[in-house]
Amino acid sequence: MAKLLIVDDEQKIREMIRKYAVFEGHQVFEASDGFTAVQMAEENNYDLIIMDVMMPELDGFSAVKAIRKFKQTPVIMLSARGEEYDRIHGFEVGIDDYVVKPFSVKELMMRVQAILARGGNYSNESNTVSFEGLTLDYSARIVTIDGKRVDLSPKEYELLFYLAKNKNIALSRERLITEIWGYDYYGDDRTLDTHIKLLRKSLGEYQKFIVTVRGVGYRFDA
Repeated sequence: MAKLLIVDDEQKIREMIRKYAVFEGHQVFEASDGFTAVQMAEENNYDLIIMDVMMPELDGFSAVKAIRKFKQTPVIMLSARGEEYDRIHGFEVGIDDYVVKPFSVKELMMRVQAILARGGNYSNESNTVSFEGLTLDYSARIVTIDGKRVDLSPKEYELLFYLAKNKNIALSRERLITEIWGYDYYGDDRTLDTHIKLLRKSLGEYQKFIVTVRGVGYRFDA
């Protein structure tokens, strides 16, 4: 059983998600605005947050950005806007998945399960590796560039660590999606490409290590 926080100013949507989540055995908490969600996330520990974008006073993007200052709880963003800019902005502030309204609650719950299943993927790692000025601490989930810590989204960490652990191996897009998002992922390749784009931007000059293998996927060359 996981503790889920559902944040949406529309009561019907919260009730609809709650119904499915409770049926699957999860414990559900609700918030109708971004300010309340930030406060609840600071005072309590949740396994996952489902957050709407368009809310009065404090929007979902701003709420996630505030939450990321003190916690890395996985977040699935709900939005009526499916433009690439909005998706990229969401991943930049630290969300794990982006679902466009109207959506299938059954599919949403499968995405929830996929994210929960990926939790703690690197908890047993204890080594630190370096590639020139890029250093990865698997146990602490810390990435530093030339001695300066870099903040990445949860999925960016997982992508970078998985690529680095399989350095010099061409990894297919399907394999990366399966390993990072799980077998039950129902999105498309654009989500992977968006995260790779954001990861490369975060790595600066060391983005050179992430190489696109045409027709296959990506490879960490080091």
